[in-house]
Amino acid sequence: MKNETGRIGEEIALAWLSEHGFRLLDRNWRSGHLELDLVMEGPARVHIVEVKTMTPPLLIQPFEKVDAIKQRRLTTAARRYIAQRHVTREVQFDVVSVVLGGDSPAVEYIPEAFFPIQRSY
Repeated sequence: MKNETGRIGEEIALAWLSEHGFRLLDRNWRSGHLELDLVMEGPARVHIVEVKTMTPPLLIQPFEKVDAIKQRRLTTAARRYIAQRHVTREVQFDVVSVVLGGDSPAVEYIPEAFFPIQRSY
């Protein structure tokens, strides 16, 4: 059920982003155990988009699940993606929060949801 909910949420997020002028570059890109849900091209930069989907009742909002650990994983995956795909444009991290249920899903787009976590030495 969890995988199905996530897949539906990704479809909804992709449709929403496409309707708002983004172009899909990659979906479910993997490097080892790391994954990027959606990699989208916007007018000025490349967007690494994490999609979080939940169904009511909610104790937290879906975007709140993108914690420091998840942010580190996304940052590592993005670095690998950038190197492998030779990305030269600026990159930002966005989150799309999808809540299923009711007449239509609720979609919340959070641009620049976080900035890459730098390693401390």
